Amino acid sequence: MMLQKKYGLATCSGRQLCLLVGLQVVVFVFLVGPLLWSDQFYIWFYKTHKSPGNDESRSHHSADPRNHGAPEVEELLNSRNTTSGFIDLEKLKERGIVLPAQNKLSKKLMEQNLLPPRNQGLYPKLKDDHVKVVLYVHNRPEYLRVVIAGLSEVEGIEETLLIVSHDGFFEEMDSIVQGIHFCQVKQIYAPWSPHIFPNSFPGVTPGDCEEKVDAVKLGCSGNPDQYGNYRAVRIVSLKHHWWWMMNTVWDGLAETKDFDGHIMFIEEDHYLLPNAYRTIQYLTKIKGEKCPYCVAANVAPLDVKSRGEQFNHMVAEKVGNVGYTFNRTVWQRIHDQATPFCTFDEYNWDITMWATIYPTFGGAMFTLRGPRTSAIHFGKCGLHAGYQKGSGLAGCKDNELHPQAVNDLDKVLNIHPDWHVIKYEIRGYNLGFKGWGGWGDKRDHQLCLQFSSMYHNRPPLEE
Repeated sequence: MMLQKKYGLATCSGRQLCLLVGLQVVVFVFLVGPLLWSDQFYIWFYKTHKSPGNDESRSHHSADPRNHGAPEVEELLNSRNTTSGFIDLEKLKERGIVLPAQNKLSKKLMEQNLLPPRNQGLYPKLKDDHVKVVLYVHNRPEYLRVVIAGLSEVEGIEETLLIVSHDGFFEEMDSIVQGIHFCQVKQIYAPWSPHIFPNSFPGVTPGDCEEKVDAVKLGCSGNPDQYGNYRAVRIVSLKHHWWWMMNTVWDGLAETKDFDGHIMFIEEDHYLLPNAYRTIQYLTKIKGEKCPYCVAANVAPLDVKSRGEQFNHMVAEKVGNVGYTFNRTVWQRIHDQATPFCTFDEYNWDITMWATIYPTFGGAMFTLRGPRTSAIHFGKCGLHAGYQKGSGLAGCKDNELHPQAVNDLDKVLNIHPDWHVIKYEIRGYNLGFKGWGGWGDKRDHQLCLQFSSMYHNRPPLEE
C-alpha cells in the first residue's frame, strides 16, 4: 500500500494484485531508480527545491545570518553518497599523487564542493565585467557576521559570484553563510583541512613531536623547522588552506577554472566598505594603463591600520593581504613557483609570497590602490593575538567588533582618472629572508606540492 499511495500504482486484488504490483516495482527500480540516484538528478533536485537561502521573496540585499538550512555534522555524515567529488583520487594515484586517506567527513565535504551556486533564481546572470569575490574563513563566527553584513551593503555585489572557502567544517560558520541572499554564493570546503583529521595527518598524528622537544629522548617523530620547533596543526593549517583554495578556485571549480577575469580575496575579518566592489572594478580596468608594472590591485593599503593618505593620487606599493585582486596570468606565474612556495620554512602564506614568489616577477611586483581604503581589517582575535595558550576559540573575547564609521566618501568611487600614480619602494621580506619557521615538516611540504598538481595533467612536483 505504501508504494501504491506514494507512486500512484494501480490497485487490484489477489494474485492479479501481486503480479501487477511486482511488475510495476521492477519497472520502477530498473528504469526510474538509476535516474533518482544520478548526479544529474541530485543537481536538478538541489536547484528546484530551493533552501531558505534561495527564497525569491527576500530582498536581494538582506543579510540575515541566522541558522537557515545549514546541515549539521551528523546530517552531513549520514546524507546519501551522491558523487565521488570533482577530484578523481584513483587517477591521481596513477600519476603518483597520493593524498592522505580521507575520513567520512572529508569525503562529504568534497561532495559539497560540487553543488552549484545558490541564489541563481534571484541573480540568473553575472555581469560581463564582474570581478569574482572569494572570502576564506576559519572559525570566527562573530567576525563573519560583521563581514557578511558589510558585504550586503556593497554597491554592485549582486552582479558577481561570492565564493566562501571554509577551512574545515564548523556548523555555525556554515549556517551564517547559508543565510546569504544578496548575490550568488558558492561554498567550498578544504577536504584535507587539518581541523577535520583529529587522529591522523594532516591533523594530529599519534607519536608526533610537539613544539621544541628532544625527539630522541621522547621517541617522537617529525621534522623540526629551522628553529627547532616541531609541527603545530593550528599554524600549518593557514598555509594549507590558502594554497588548496588558490589551486581549487583557479583550476578546479567549474565556475572559475575557465574564468580569465580578476578575482578578489578577503578574509573573515576584512570589512568591505560600500564602494569596495566598484573601486576594485575600476582599478583592474585602469591598471594596465596607469601601472603596467603592477601585478595586482588592492582595496586597502599594505598597512592594515591605515585609512589611506587621502590625497589626489593613486599608489603603487607591495601587494597587501586585504582585498588583493589579480587575474589568471598572475596566478599561472604564482603556480609556476609552487616548489619554493611549498618548501619555504614560513607558515604565513603572505610572507612566503613576499619572500619567494613576488621577487621572481622582477620589477612587476606592485599592486595599485586608491588613496582611501575601501576595506578595514578589524578585530583583535587571530593567530598572533588575543588568545591565551591552550584556551581555544573561547579564549578571546572581542568587544569592539564593529569597524570604524562609514562616511559618504566610503559609499562612492573616490578615484579620479586624471590622478597620477605614486610608487612606494618595496620594503620588508625579500629574497634572502629565511622565514619565521613553523613549516619544517616534510609531510606538509609534500601535501602542499600535491595540492599544486591536483588539477594539472602532469607529474607531481618533487621537493
